[in-house]
Amino acid sequence: MALTNKTIQDKLREKFGEQVYAFEEPYGLLTFAADKDINLKVLNFLHQDEELNFVFLTDLCGVHYPDNKGKELGVVYHLHNLEQNIRVRMKIYTEVGKPEVFTATSIFMAANWMERETFDFFGINFLGHPNMKRILNVDEMDYSPLRKEFPVEDQSRVDKDDEMFGRDVIRAF
Repeated sequence: MALTNKTIQDKLREKFGEQVYAFEEPYGLLTFAADKDINLKVLNFLHQDEELNFVFLTDLCGVHYPDNKGKELGVVYHLHNLEQNIRVRMKIYTEVGKPEVFTATSIFMAANWMERETFDFFGINFLGHPNMKRILNVDEMDYSPLRKEFPVEDQSRVDKDDEMFGRDVIRAF
């Protein structure tokens, strides 16, 4: 029997009730949000249920919503059912003051590096992670560079001047 977005949504609602919400289907991809306290329960259900069988974690990333009070940081999981070639997207949110989410490494081994990258760039701490430390940035970095409170580029850098790159600069004399 072919797995449909409606079937997945119905099974999630039956199992978790109102703890899963905001269902939508942009471009046919079932997307929903869950309470951060049950992220492992939902991921485990999607992985272990024989009909759902979402055994592959395609991606995990962080997002910063500075205007979303109490839910400023998000973690987005992309899961794939390889047998039926169906994907789902799950989102969870946490507050910027206490950016903690349970690690998914016990369910998906691939979550290890993805969670470390998310920690490195967004400062989201994955509780229970076996090796939660920076993966791409230097250890001395005391900020999360992909949060929107930091400028994309340091405006004081002189090596970024147009003249350095051979671009004409209009000068008023």
